Amino acid sequence: MLLSNLLKKSLDTAMLECWERERTATLTRRYASRSHTRNQRFLGTPVRAFAVRLHATGCSLRETKAILALLGVKRSHQAIFQWVHRLADSVSDPPSASPTRVAVDETAVKINGEWSWVYAAIDTETKLLLDVKVFDRHGTDQAATFLGQLAEKHDLSDTVFLVDGYGYRTALFRVGLSGRLNYTERNLIEKWFHTLKQRIDRFHTSWVGSRPSVQQCLEQFVHYYNHQRPHQSLNNRTPVEEELN
Repeated sequence: MLLSNLLKKSLDTAMLECWERERTATLTRRYASRSHTRNQRFLGTPVRAFAVRLHATGCSLRETKAILALLGVKRSHQAIFQWVHRLADSVSDPPSASPTRVAVDETAVKINGEWSWVYAAIDTETKLLLDVKVFDRHGTDQAATFLGQLAEKHDLSDTVFLVDGYGYRTALFRVGLSGRLNYTERNLIEKWFHTLKQRIDRFHTSWVGSRPSVQQCLEQFVHYYNHQRPHQSLNNRTPVEEELN
């Protein structure tokens, strides 16, 4: 994608109060003097919005940092990470959905050297991440708790859950939901866990911090995934755009 096109796609939320205290300047005249005159009207586009858009198109944090450096803006990839997730804090949760097929699973992460488990559920049609929660252990009780909380947020009356074990089927029965064993379509949730751990480096080793801090970071990433990250399988729409379409 051309740089000019990326600039045109500045986020509507670029001037939210969550960024009022950021110290990074807008794109500089120095860069504009080297650019085509048709880009002049984008001089006011905040660097933060540009960085978030770059990250949403698939650039890693370090790649985004390198591109900003070419424009004369030197910031760490940690700072860019904060921009992405500060934006997530400023907007609402995913819309309430009525999915027909949902993949659900859990993955293990280390927090202060101890294992915890992240439960997540995704609509296989719209790719909307419906919810994510972290627990200090895993099993049927935790799965039932997660599914019960999910039912409070979304209309699951016609939903079939795709699971990989009978423990989940027991949990579904407890909360009055239906499901079936599925080892193919439900791989979507495993791919999401892979994306999560790629994007959040701290899950590759051991998270240093509290379980609530992990939960907060997960919620921020869910917002990024649902609201900002376009999917090729959705004709480059985000899951929220697909859900509301």
